Amino acid sequence: MGPLAGKRIIEMGGIGPAPVCGMMLADMGAEVILIERKADPVNRTGMLENANAKIMNRGKKSIAIDLKGEGATDIVLRLLRDADGLIEAFRPGVMERLGLGPEACLEANPRLAYGRMTGWGQNGPLAQAAGHDINYVALSGALWYGGRADSPPIVPPTLVGDIAGGSMLLAVGMLAAMLNAQSTGKGQVIDAAISDGSAAATSLLYALFQNGQWSPQRQDNPLDGASHWYDTYETADGKYVSVGSIEPQFYALLLEKLGLANDPDFAHQYDKLRWPNLKQRFAELFRTKTRAQWCDLMEGTDICFAPVLDFDEAPEHPHNRARGTFTEVAGVKQPAPAPHFSETRSEIASAPPDLGQDTDKVLLSAGYSEAQLANLREQGVI
Repeated sequence: MGPLAGKRIIEMGGIGPAPVCGMMLADMGAEVILIERKADPVNRTGMLENANAKIMNRGKKSIAIDLKGEGATDIVLRLLRDADGLIEAFRPGVMERLGLGPEACLEANPRLAYGRMTGWGQNGPLAQAAGHDINYVALSGALWYGGRADSPPIVPPTLVGDIAGGSMLLAVGMLAAMLNAQSTGKGQVIDAAISDGSAAATSLLYALFQNGQWSPQRQDNPLDGASHWYDTYETADGKYVSVGSIEPQFYALLLEKLGLANDPDFAHQYDKLRWPNLKQRFAELFRTKTRAQWCDLMEGTDICFAPVLDFDEAPEHPHNRARGTFTEVAGVKQPAPAPHFSETRSEIASAPPDLGQDTDKVLLSAGYSEAQLANLREQGVI
């Protein structure tokens, strides 16, 4: 039912942001065929086992192949003939060594959107180096500004790099390439580097920086926790709330709700010299009520306020419940498909598949016979 219904994506099994990209495309209605390693699949082991198996593989079909086995390359190329896109997240050169580089795949299907997800990109001095989210956001400049002035840069969860700079950038690239192929009949390679995507995510801050409106120091800017009106505060019950009263009218309402409307110390919102003392006063005030009490007073107003929720609390918030922001699949609570479409509703087609559960079905639909499957299985390829 989703906007990508009728599209087929081949996803080479991996870890990190590539499976999230595949999940997003599957949520939007694409048929995503996940090619997993027949033995010890990397995306079902280690730290990410539960996350990948229960969420990021939802709505996909799984086939299990020994990619180094005789005939394995032919299987993938045959599947690609009827595909609209391919997603892979190996180090540069791995797909080429498997006989599945862009040249071979685009020869099999000239209109293919060939999506490549790496940390550093397909070229450059670091292309072959190992790395993780923290390294990519560090190099892009995105990591520097997170944290307090008197501490090292904080380590954010893998959102800025892997997801914003990786998964979503690749998804946009895949959609753009498929649209172009639809009108031109010509496929292409999408080189989605997380370091590049993380840099792109800093565009707004770079604009402010180049305009002299953003200091190179941490916690020295309006939107990085330096100001008293854009930060998080602890409440009486040890929980937290967030305020982001940037506009003067929103700031005025915040002061009103805090009983500070007539306090001359707060009259000059953008006077940086006053921020440290005013922030301390805010901190003392917010510790006088529980989070629930502050929500009763401020939530739903134009203060720009929200409670800081954890993963247990977020699905239960009335706004998230009303919008269906979270859902449950096979007993596992998880974020629902996003964004919302007015005509082509995205939905989760199925729970995450077991390893290789769709191998026979997918290969039979690709033209393999039962005898050929038996031979491939005997040889240990599938």
